[in-house]
Amino acid sequence: MTTEHQTLALMLFSLFIAVTLGITTWVSRNRHGSAEEFYAGGRLFSPMENGFAIAGDYMSAASFLGISGLIALFGYDGLLYSVGFLVAWLVVLFLVAELVRNCGRFTLADVVAARMSERPVRIAAGLSSVVVSVLYLVAQMVGAGSLVGLLLGNSSAAARTLTVIGVGALMVVYVSFGGMRATTWIQIVKAVLLMGGAITLTVLVLLRFHGDVDRLLTTAAERSGHGMQFLSPGLKYGGDWTARFDFISLGLALVLGTAGLPHILSRFYTVPTARAARRSVVWAIALIGSFYLMTIVLGFGAAALVGTDEVRASNASGNTAVPLLAAFLGGGAETTGGAVLFAFVAAIAFATILAVVAGITLASSASVAHDLYASLKRRRAKQRSEVSVARGAAVGIGAVAIALGLLAQDLNVAFLVGLAFAVAASANLPVLMYSLFWRGFTTRGAVWSVYGGLVPAVLLVLVSPVVSGSPESLFPGVDFQLFPLQNPGIVSIPLGFLAGWLGTVTSGEEPDEAKHAEIEVRSLTGAGAV
Repeated sequence: MTTEHQTLALMLFSLFIAVTLGITTWVSRNRHGSAEEFYAGGRLFSPMENGFAIAGDYMSAASFLGISGLIALFGYDGLLYSVGFLVAWLVVLFLVAELVRNCGRFTLADVVAARMSERPVRIAAGLSSVVVSVLYLVAQMVGAGSLVGLLLGNSSAAARTLTVIGVGALMVVYVSFGGMRATTWIQIVKAVLLMGGAITLTVLVLLRFHGDVDRLLTTAAERSGHGMQFLSPGLKYGGDWTARFDFISLGLALVLGTAGLPHILSRFYTVPTARAARRSVVWAIALIGSFYLMTIVLGFGAAALVGTDEVRASNASGNTAVPLLAAFLGGGAETTGGAVLFAFVAAIAFATILAVVAGITLASSASVAHDLYASLKRRRAKQRSEVSVARGAAVGIGAVAIALGLLAQDLNVAFLVGLAFAVAASANLPVLMYSLFWRGFTTRGAVWSVYGGLVPAVLLVLVSPVVSGSPESLFPGVDFQLFPLQNPGIVSIPLGFLAGWLGTVTSGEEPDEAKHAEIEVRSLTGAGAV
């Protein structure tokens, strides 16, 4: 990209940042400092507004950059992410959204602690939520670094580092000053921009092939270097048993992980009723489903028009496939049209990253303040002091995410999100399902369920090829790999459910039947919901 083209993209970046900071400033002047305002935006959003915000929260850099890149590199096998991310919402719609809204107040721990001993359950669920959130944040940081690396030249390591730090600083500002209300409006704006950008690129790709999808796929296969194998299963997850189990493990994590993501669960508390929460999910599914269908066209379009080799040369993990495709569709990187379209798409991707990191940071800081801090100092904690702790926690979480984001700059963002989904499905989903549907579930079962999924998931990632033992690892120069799979879900998810069952049957506790009956009525009818 020429200096003029880089300037154009940076101007669009700056424009979006200015708009979002303006929203944050406006909201901060109208807040009253309560926990309900900070964590849930006063529960004033309509189902449509919340549906757009959910879509904005969910359609992250992994979706826009990572999935399309994986499809451009691996063809059919990259589709797993699109399918998995979308199918996961059926679990959320039918098993989670309405019940969580009725049973909780601000966080996942509210749902579990409603019929358990609060302190141990809140500490376990709070820690798990923070770990999942940090892993998800790392993916967004890597996406931001890849985007600016493409814009300024891949040799510009300093620019990528400054970008990661800048994104971290902005997310702290959004959360600390604007809370949930500012974050929600930023996500709505971002969802509209992202859908507009995806529609524009999809239409341009299809026009290139005169609407002939078969020709698009055939051309993509020819330019991929793999022939028709590009359109068949097995290019990434085929071959030996390890790759096949990795495929199953990733699929389980993607389908089950969404229902355990803290920043998604917190969105159900921003609407006034459970019915509104369910309708929000319907809106979100319509938007998200349309978007993931378009990522398939964009991924194969990048392979067909840009070429798999050029995508890989720009970024080994494929994170820059969509911006490269945009530049090509506009007439080439050296043309004005190519530069304008590239800058537009790059700005949308940057907006995507900023909006998602704000939502994740808010959810994780809420877990620190509302679950960890408040459970340890319940008698002295007040709403205003709890909100102050949440703002401080946002700074600490931002610092950790920045450090890990700098470390993981060469990994695919969709892959990184897959790890976050695996931890969420292992630690959060089992305790949530047991709490909602198992009458005999106990406090020990809840604590064991969280730690029984969280600890194995994190440990298996640390001793997997993700961290060491291969050229693509975080530490390629060392080898302490013990676990052969890149995604731990196939092992850690069953362990989470098993630990919850084992803790319950060995606890000797007598479940409080009256409390369970009360929560059951509340979850199904909304009677007594906050």
